Amino acid sequence: MTVLKSMLFAATVTAAATVHAQGLPTAGTLVVVPASGEVVHANDQVIITLAIEEQDKDKAAAASRVNQKMNQGVAIVKQADPQAVLKTQGYYTYAVYPEVAPLPAGSVAKPRVPTGWRVGQTLQVKTTNLAALPKTVSAAQAILTLNRLNFGLAPETIRKLDDERIVAAYKNLNQRVASIAGAMGRNPNDAVVESIDFEGSGNYAQRVNVMGAANLRAAPKSEGVQVEEPNFEPGETSLTLGLVAKVKFK
Repeated sequence: MTVLKSMLFAATVTAAATVHAQGLPTAGTLVVVPASGEVVHANDQVIITLAIEEQDKDKAAAASRVNQKMNQGVAIVKQADPQAVLKTQGYYTYAVYPEVAPLPAGSVAKPRVPTGWRVGQTLQVKTTNLAALPKTVSAAQAILTLNRLNFGLAPETIRKLDDERIVAAYKNLNQRVASIAGAMGRNPNDAVVESIDFEGSGNYAQRVNVMGAANLRAAPKSEGVQVEEPNFEPGETSLTLGLVAKVKFK
């Protein structure tokens, strides 16, 4: 009986080893393969946010100074960079109230009276003239405040890089299919692509990783004083294109 059990055990081990060596059948197997392609390009566009803010007891006086200085700032930017695209935005006016101490219990609060008015406006500047950027910002800072500066790629550049992203993603797909075929013990030539979904399962939002963006805190204005030119490093942007393919082995 013991001999019979030993023979059955040996036969089971041999069969298992044979199945392991041969692998599972893969004819007609459908494999879903994700892949991606990445392209890195130097940033060639910048979006700048400039601002002006004034405070005065007279609301009209504060608004008048804001309007005057914004007009001056716009003229300065246009002269420094004629090709820039300008957009004024974010005009605001609100009252400034004095601090009020907590009222004793049972007291009735008096109507609050503003002690002044705060008025401000922002200016967005979009340009691809990065060579003139330090000079443009320096000139504008004599009147306006630099609040934000973001480097990126111009729309035309992104369109041109689309071909490269597709090629990179498809190359990665072929590499992954070859690896899968090797793991399955199959020839990559036996794989047939049935479908490709670029951007991956309906996710069509463009994925952009920007390197070189700068967020700047508002600095005190130095009106009428020449500001030294700043130093900017545009950095680069990484564009990624994903895809999901259905691959079937013959």
